[in-house]
Amino acid sequence: MPGFIRTLCAGFLALVATALAAQPASAQQQAPQQEMLLPVPAVTIYPNDEINEEHIMDRAFIAATVTRGSVQEDRRSVVGKVARRTLLKGQPIPVNALREPYLVVTGKPATVVFEEGGLSITGQATALQSGAVGDVVSLRNTESGLQLRGVVTKDGTVRVGGQ
Repeated sequence: MPGFIRTLCAGFLALVATALAAQPASAQQQAPQQEMLLPVPAVTIYPNDEINEEHIMDRAFIAATVTRGSVQEDRRSVVGKVARRTLLKGQPIPVNALREPYLVVTGKPATVVFEEGGLSITGQATALQSGAVGDVVSLRNTESGLQLRGVVTKDGTVRVGGQ
């Protein structure tokens, strides 16, 4: 029996060797990992820092190691934003680590606009909250002391009332 097993093993090994020799060289090598370029900080960026073009560089990552949708994939979606937390040099930027810049800042004067029909009233108020475009913020009317709530617009004014 031992001679039979030896013959069977030798035959199997010869069959495997023949199959491997028949494969093209590229199939014997492991396929290269696919890479993707991601925007990463070129320097450490701290909370509330606005991100400029010079703060960002592109770095290649193996695509299989990146969870798409959880990190910023396009530098245009990073530049001009503000860091919510510390962003480390050379590391991918999480989607939730950035915010729009505040156009209305706590304690600073803001222009308040009320429009309804053909009536338009503009005044000044002190921001009680910071806010970016589309945020609802509270303000205090500097003349009457009354509190207002309104929506921050692209031009930095706060729209209150009817619209």
